[in-house]
Amino acid sequence: MVKNMNIKDGAIPIAIGKYSRIIISLLVNVILSRILTPEDYGVVAVVTVFTTFFVSLSDVGMGTAIIQMKDLTKDDINSIFSFSVYYSVSLTLLFSLLAIPIANFYNSKDYLSICLLLSISLFFDAMNTIPNGILNRNKEFKKIALRTVIVYMISAVIAIILAFCGFRFYALVFQNIVSSIAIFLWNYIYTKPSFVYKINKISINKIKSYSFYQFSFNILVYFSRNLDNLLIGKFFGSAELGYYNKAYTLMLYPINNITNVISPVLHPILSDYQKEKEIIYNTFIKIIKILFIIGIIISVLCFLAADEIIILAFGRQWKNSIYCFKALSIAIMFQMVNGTTGAIYQALNNTKQLFINGLINSIITIIFIMGGILVGKNIYFLAVSVSIAYVLQCFISFCLLVKIGFQYSFIKFICQLKVEIFMLIFLLIAIGFFKLQFENLFISLCIKFIYILTLSFIYLKITREDKQIISILRI
Repeated sequence: MVKNMNIKDGAIPIAIGKYSRIIISLLVNVILSRILTPEDYGVVAVVTVFTTFFVSLSDVGMGTAIIQMKDLTKDDINSIFSFSVYYSVSLTLLFSLLAIPIANFYNSKDYLSICLLLSISLFFDAMNTIPNGILNRNKEFKKIALRTVIVYMISAVIAIILAFCGFRFYALVFQNIVSSIAIFLWNYIYTKPSFVYKINKISINKIKSYSFYQFSFNILVYFSRNLDNLLIGKFFGSAELGYYNKAYTLMLYPINNITNVISPVLHPILSDYQKEKEIIYNTFIKIIKILFIIGIIISVLCFLAADEIIILAFGRQWKNSIYCFKALSIAIMFQMVNGTTGAIYQALNNTKQLFINGLINSIITIIFIMGGILVGKNIYFLAVSVSIAYVLQCFISFCLLVKIGFQYSFIKFICQLKVEIFMLIFLLIAIGFFKLQFENLFISLCIKFIYILTLSFIYLKITREDKQIISILRI
């Protein structure tokens, strides 16, 4: 196992993998969005919600427990892996049986075949929990990055070919299946966990307490993150879900490809310091400051240039996604910083508090989603409601983590972020003064990008906060 690795060493290969994938992903989405319809994306989005739920069920917190529990032996890991195999088979069979009720609920036979096909993807995703946990435990971030790029390229090429051949939403389905199988095989070949017919209960008991709260948190996050998709598909139809899902997916790009470059590295590395809260807090505050600065710039730019980004990326048939994306863009900065709290709780060996945090946030999200659906009765009002919910989530998560997790003053914590908070206010005022209009969308996007970036650079120079960005390289 790699020891004394810092966050920079782990984040660099993850970043290379993530950013390589995002470039490929953008190109693939540009192509597929011009071949497939919003209805095609909406149909797959509904079923993906269910498969994601079952993948969350399959984890049971075992992957993170393997990273955290340093006393697990090879025999322990083999028993845990074997348990995950039995469990994966059971969940896959259960999901296959639910294909008929799902198809009946949405009044479409298409959902039946999609569910049965995606059960294959579910099986391999579920079995991948332990091999992926072992790779992270051993800090094999280069292998993870290489896998990410190669597997996505293969699955993306297959999806494009199938879309051109007229397979419609099945192109997206087979992309998921190929990706799941390839990732599992890749991870299994490198980690080689052994399957044993008889599971050692002592091995399972070692991770039971830690895993239970992590598992419960995963389920809460699943429901709060996917309730909007489930309800839109039912009440507003596949087309509206396609528009909303496209905006939501685009909003997740900077979160998944910036925050998630650091978050997967945080837990494996900081778990080595689980009894030294001061070290974890100092690392946490540095990362939060950097992510907040980056998130502010991205959020403000996406809000200002929502029209250009949607139309240039996906075409004019997706214009109905613009207002959704504009509303959701406000939440980008808050989700980026909030995305680190889970890894910090895990490193502090406090998944119970992580679960409590998730419970509170889920209640908030569900209330706002229901309000957006039942009161607003359209996807635009829903997008605003979801964005507000994410802002409240961030505030509550930090309050609980700082006061309970670190036992530190929340007021002092906020004061450490005062420069970033004033930067947000400064840029929000600045976009109100931007009145230039350009017919050429690409030129308009470039001008807005330069405008926001220049103002951000000037602000960071004046406040000398630019040195904080450089300091992250020394973590």
